[in-house]
Amino acid sequence: MSDGKTTSEIYIGLGGGGAADGPRQSLVLKRANRHGLIAGATGTGKTVTLQGLAEGFSAVGVPVFVADVKGDLAGMAMAGSPTAKVHEPFSKRAAEIGDTTWTYRDNPVIFWDLFGEQGHPIRTTISEMGPLLLARLMGLNEVQEGVLAIAFRVADEQNLLLLDLGDLQAMLVWCAENADELTTKYGNVSKATVGTIQRQLLTLESQGGDHFFGEPALDIHDMIRTDESGRGYVNILAADKLMASPKLYATFLLWLLSEMFETLPEIGDPDKPKLVFFFDEAHLLFDDAPPALTEKIEQVVRLIRSKGVGVYFVTQNPIDIPEDVAGQLGNRVQHALRAFTPRDQKAVKAAADTFRPNPEIDVAREITELKVGEALVSLLMPDGAPSPVERTLIKPPCSRAGPLEAKERAIIRSISPVEGKYDTAVDRESAEELLAAKAEQAQAAAIEAKAQVEADKQAAIAAKEEAKRKAAEERERLRLEKAAAREAAKPSFTDRMVQSAARSAATSLGRQVAGKFGGQLMRGILGSLFK
Repeated sequence: MSDGKTTSEIYIGLGGGGAADGPRQSLVLKRANRHGLIAGATGTGKTVTLQGLAEGFSAVGVPVFVADVKGDLAGMAMAGSPTAKVHEPFSKRAAEIGDTTWTYRDNPVIFWDLFGEQGHPIRTTISEMGPLLLARLMGLNEVQEGVLAIAFRVADEQNLLLLDLGDLQAMLVWCAENADELTTKYGNVSKATVGTIQRQLLTLESQGGDHFFGEPALDIHDMIRTDESGRGYVNILAADKLMASPKLYATFLLWLLSEMFETLPEIGDPDKPKLVFFFDEAHLLFDDAPPALTEKIEQVVRLIRSKGVGVYFVTQNPIDIPEDVAGQLGNRVQHALRAFTPRDQKAVKAAADTFRPNPEIDVAREITELKVGEALVSLLMPDGAPSPVERTLIKPPCSRAGPLEAKERAIIRSISPVEGKYDTAVDRESAEELLAAKAEQAQAAAIEAKAQVEADKQAAIAAKEEAKRKAAEERERLRLEKAAAREAAKPSFTDRMVQSAARSAATSLGRQVAGKFGGQLMRGILGSLFK
């Protein structure tokens, strides 16, 4: 019980400007999944209102998720103390609104932290995040987002798991190396565009994005828990360090909402929400958001109520919330606004116009006169209609309003129901390893092919040399055959001797004949001349 009366509602505070006879303001649990808005200038009491609402939900068995931007919501794990100076106004306010059930008490808490320092790490995979949210996270333009979507599609087609930033970086390298082939199949993919995405990915990594992507991935059901006494766990995300990267903060919370929407079953309008999600610094979600992303946010907010999830945006200025989203926020708590600038005046008028009129309240005037801890409140009634706006003194929280000491946080974390489940990262085989293996195989194949080419070249050279050798041998053989033939054609020694003897005999005979008849002939000739 949050107020000792009924679990069908959560007591918010007392109307009538704090007068004890003012109308009681309570949030109807059956209408709590119709979302809400907590708005107001800095220092007007938004965080205290958020803390009180979170306590109320927890007390009636509804788990809560809240981002601790300033570090002071961690105190919800501990009961408030009457001796703490910061709590003195709370006890006085409880007495002023006549809340006799108010007492100091703690809440069951699970601490989470993207960086794993002040709570259990929260991780998701690149594939679960998807190209749309990643493009938002990296600030990509439409062309770059298209190339990123192609990388995701190719990874799906090749059964490559994209788990962490290393996987996505490896996939982008592969896309750059195969840009021509991808362009032919999917449309223009330039190496320059891929290079731009890679640089943005490095920027994201330097901002701490590498802590967010990996395994084990968050199981949403670990946030939807109750303790042994039936109180809902308050899931507190340490966001003080995360706020240094506003885009990472906003995109992470949007992913968490989207994951709840995709994971949880349809349950319609339950008697009380399955989970309530407080989105602090909500303006960061919509700053510079492209139309496609704004449309997705509007769709998630509109449909997630049927999953039993209530979303409460917390922001300084109500005009930070787009109209399509603001129109779905049925429960409204508006703290003081200042009308110093034209934009402030516009915000005052916008806030005034969103409330159901109350003839006794001039909203535009009173919204600038509210004291710390006061708010203009309009909540959905059991029939779903908004209640007339009422100036209300907000019920104070029962838990500590301030940070925890490191020792206290460590103790709470050590008894967490998910202790040990997410604290150690797991790096299983995924796109980075598979692509590296393929690259190694391709490199080995290339080396082998090169070696084969070289071997073939050497074999060709050897074959050529062998052919030359055989040709030389053949020429030598023919030469020898010719020489042998010539030798064979020459007369033998006996023949030469016979021929020589014959020639000698012929020569001798010739000389004899010539001598006998030659002299006679010569003498005959000479004699006739000198006769």
